[in-house]
Amino acid sequence: QVQLVESGGGLVQAGGSLRLSCVASGRTFSTWAMGWFRQAPGREREFVAGFHWGGANTDYADSVKGRFTISRENAKNSVYLQMNSLKVEDTAVYYCSANPTGKEYVYWGQGTQVTVSS
Repeated sequence: QVQLVESGGGLVQAGGSLRLSCVASGRTFSTWAMGWFRQAPGREREFVAGFHWGGANTDYADSVKGRFTISRENAKNSVYLQMNSLKVEDTAVYYCSANPTGKEYVYWGQGTQVTVSS
């Protein structure tokens, strides 16, 4: 059984930075696609950033390009999301997710709240 645990959320002023962490347990994941998603109140969950299956190439939502950076540390079964120049509209619960086969994201963390104040 794979467990994903996120941390690093919090309250920050607009323009500030936060770094989210996600640790996976139960399996090693060096080739898995790993992603960060977010869900704001009243909105559907959306993709933020992720590694393709194979572990190297990355994708970002247009809304976060140039501000957010996803990284991974396979030796620690960890993936990170560095969020800079945060905006009020980045406020959401952020979820880490794992896609072991490249087909779909099947494992999800419990989420961590990010609140950006004006």
